[in-house]
Amino acid sequence: MEIMPWKPFGELSSLRKEMDGLWDRFFGEKALARGFPEEWSPSVDISETEDSLLIKAELPGLEAKDVNVSLSGDLLTIKGEKKKEKEEKDEHHHYIERYAGTFQRSFRLPVEVQADKVEASFKKGVLKITLPKAEAAKKKSVEIKVK
Repeated sequence: MEIMPWKPFGELSSLRKEMDGLWDRFFGEKALARGFPEEWSPSVDISETEDSLLIKAELPGLEAKDVNVSLSGDLLTIKGEKKKEKEEKDEHHHYIERYAGTFQRSFRLPVEVQADKVEASFKKGVLKITLPKAEAAKKKSVEIKVK
């Protein structure tokens, strides 16, 4: 006889999966989960060149005036608000997936940057932030002398 670890919530987990499957069959593909989003977080790409860090954030449906970028020490914060569209008088919603509300993303920067030279631009729903590295953070090659 083998000793099996006791998993007190194992039975509840399988019951939950069965209930989720029942809801999926009744309402369609994860209708409830996608129908009522609690929060939205923009997708972000972070890359590094020899001289700077580059951050690109997808912010569809927003304008530059809806977004705020701040830098405090080594913490970069992007926050904003996506406004809810006004419902037309004769318009009745059957299904809502698009998020409206506030969002915030913060990133700890891996290197020191020149805060006074940070630039941000917004084009076609993409926020682009360029953070020039401080001189101390740039890679320096060391020449090896042959003796």
